[in-house]
Amino acid sequence: MIYRRVELARFIYGDRIGSGSPLRPSVTVMVFDEERTKVLLTRRTDHGRWCLPSGGIDSGESAAEACEREALEETGLVVQVTKLVGVYSSPDVVIEYADGNRYQPLTMAFETSVLGGELQLSPETTAFGYFAVDALDRIDLMEHTQERIDDALTDVEAAFIR
Repeated sequence: MIYRRVELARFIYGDRIGSGSPLRPSVTVMVFDEERTKVLLTRRTDHGRWCLPSGGIDSGESAAEACEREALEETGLVVQVTKLVGVYSSPDVVIEYADGNRYQPLTMAFETSVLGGELQLSPETTAFGYFAVDALDRIDLMEHTQERIDDALTDVEAAFIR
């Protein structure tokens, strides 16, 4: 097993380590500039790494509603879902939280368009910015962020299932 420790949670990798762990449905929000050469990233308060805005789906809301809510909560932007990029559910990773709970992530990544709002910090973020997609190897990205951005930029009609 490989451990990646973060302040409030850690990613644990291993062959089929998700077996027996409950699935935790979540969404990832992608906001690109008009030329699709830059993507919006936030730096997380809990571990200081850069990532796409994201979060869990609450009971009683759809995946699209969760995506739009998470974008507003974490960035101040009002967005509309435009495309499902992919569904990510590797059984080889679990997230262990500080309280000891472990979940296998089941994440749906969506592209969005900005309808309004203004970029701002939140209790979950310490910084935000649009970053050149061809220079993301220069920053400390959270696990799986690069893969999801790359998938979105392939610009295929069908969603990825990973």
